Amino acid sequence: MKFLYVTDTHIRGTTPKNRLDVYVDTLKEKLEEVIELANKEEVDVLLHGGDVFDRPDLSPNVVGQFAKIFMKANMPIYVVAGNHDTFGHNPETISRTMLGLMDSFGVMTVIDPGSPILIEKNGQRIQISGQPYHYDLDQRDPKLDYYPTNETNADVLIHIVHSMLVEKALPEGVPHTIIDHIWGTTADIILTGHFHGGFGIKERNGKFICNPGALARVNNHWSEISRMPKVIIGSIIDRNISLREITIKRAQKGDDVLDRSFLEKAVHQEEKLHSFVQQVKETSQFQTLNMSDIILEIASLKNVEDKVKQEALRRMTVIEEVWKDGEYE
Repeated sequence: MKFLYVTDTHIRGTTPKNRLDVYVDTLKEKLEEVIELANKEEVDVLLHGGDVFDRPDLSPNVVGQFAKIFMKANMPIYVVAGNHDTFGHNPETISRTMLGLMDSFGVMTVIDPGSPILIEKNGQRIQISGQPYHYDLDQRDPKLDYYPTNETNADVLIHIVHSMLVEKALPEGVPHTIIDHIWGTTADIILTGHFHGGFGIKERNGKFICNPGALARVNNHWSEISRMPKVIIGSIIDRNISLREITIKRAQKGDDVLDRSFLEKAVHQEEKLHSFVQQVKETSQFQTLNMSDIILEIASLKNVEDKVKQEALRRMTVIEEVWKDGEYE
């Protein structure tokens, strides 16, 4: 069985201020190459690690343009929902999103956490399971998100998680999981996204943990300027796993598409924002002004009944859905 893995395409209809090109056109070229590569390699499935879209309520016109590209794939496409794909980091809103629409029309299939996919080929049984982004991810017992159960009596388990899985600890307050803490996973292959920089292919005792990095480059951080988008081609023969990264040839160099001048402006703005937030912190219990982060903070509150938290999260999600001009993190 062969598969191609890509993540974080962040489809959107506008060009980020820090891009020098026409973002939509550039992303179309990269996605065209991904689909062509999948067809050329004759993979059995194309897997997507989430954040297909940059926001859940994207224009149907833009969605339609990219749907035509995905439909050129000669194999089924399976995806997990990322934080940008849903409202309020809530996977239950998927039916009201553009990713949900793609699923309804059969362009791609959203993997339900409780219903893994079973691929049978050449006497092998391969289970593909997924964990969408949710507000407790990387903040609760990792076994709940990174240790799939073998529900299909499969020979090999592939598990896709849209999470902040990293090699080294991040600053305090940033939810994350360190790779070395989950090598005991029940999965044979863990494919993750969300962390745009990626960390490539890691292997230990026959298990693999992978993140090729985002296909899209939506910010001008120095690491993004030097990074080239990649995908992973995987092959499973007689339970033997072989993985390799492939750089997208049509992806332009960061220097050619990312505007460095915004870096200095961003630093200045960050200083001003930090000063403002510090003033707010002195008079407010919230540690953030970002809608999505407020939702996360509500969810982590102690000594609050679950039904109260769930109602607060539901109301915040409704507000975010109708706030069409809001930004999504």
